[in-house]
Amino acid sequence: MEVLVGLSGGVDSAVAAYLLKQQGHEVAGAFMRNWDSAANNDYLGNPTIDDDICPQEQDYLDAMKVAKALDIPLLRIDFIKEYWDDVFSNFLSEYRLGRTPNPDILCNKYIKFDAFFKFAYEQGFEKVATGHYARVRQTENGAEMLKALDLNKDQSYFLSQIKREALNDTLFPLGDITKPEVRRMAEELNLAVADKKDSTGICFIGERNFKEFLNNYLPAHDGDIIDVVTKEVVGRHGGVLYYTIGQRKGLGIGGNQGRWFVVGKNVEKNELYVANSHSTEWLNSDSCLVSQVNWLKDVSFPVKGTAKFRYRQKDNEVTIEPYNDELYIVKYPPGWGSH
Repeated sequence: MEVLVGLSGGVDSAVAAYLLKQQGHEVAGAFMRNWDSAANNDYLGNPTIDDDICPQEQDYLDAMKVAKALDIPLLRIDFIKEYWDDVFSNFLSEYRLGRTPNPDILCNKYIKFDAFFKFAYEQGFEKVATGHYARVRQTENGAEMLKALDLNKDQSYFLSQIKREALNDTLFPLGDITKPEVRRMAEELNLAVADKKDSTGICFIGERNFKEFLNNYLPAHDGDIIDVVTKEVVGRHGGVLYYTIGQRKGLGIGGNQGRWFVVGKNVEKNELYVANSHSTEWLNSDSCLVSQVNWLKDVSFPVKGTAKFRYRQKDNEVTIEPYNDELYIVKYPPGWGSH
């Protein structure tokens, strides 16, 4: 088949492209440019931040080296407007509401498995492939997503909001192999990216300080940190938008009352609410309500599965049932939600 693989300039997508060629597909690579650092830094009036921090051009050069080594054509696509409109603007809107969005999930939903797919179809490709660690299983009712064999690298978490129909035309060549195997293949092929470190963070932030970056768009305002039990002010925060429910580190609260956790925030009042480790009634929970659930396989209720609140948290057994037309109730072991 004619397959367009997203080449990011990293080792995972490079080996994914190699495996596709080995399987006999006609492969082409595509490098996606999603963030215009120079243009947006001009907008900010901050010329000190440049592409050395978000090295897209170096990634592009690495993708070119991979394409040359594998003898495949490389296309370059700009999704800057789509990324700004659908990912970054959404990212900022969620923060303004006091939530903590994951831009990688938004990027997969709107760019890699939407805009990129449309581009691939327009160019006549039959399938799209990426270097994500996940698997697709074809069933009578359509494709469904499975976790990767390498659970330490499984990225189904970041793919949780993509359209299920996109899976019908998606290939995940790395789904059945481990990261050490990927490194070994890249070394045996003498690929220039064999020893390249995995990217950390998100492109428009790169290695820079997250709070400083976000402050350019959502200026921070100091405010009170309030003990939710006693209602006393126990400290000062540096901007309520930058804190996450459940956060423990970086609160700067002294004393001998145990560890403190963020349990709530009021954006309008600019107040951050915390509870210490002795206030178990504020820290332990056994269920939550979830909206915008995106099913990537057929289910019947109650659903027995696993879940986690953040990527590196271990999976925990949960039960999912409808709550109303828009919400689902997720039940889990008591106290798990506080870990």
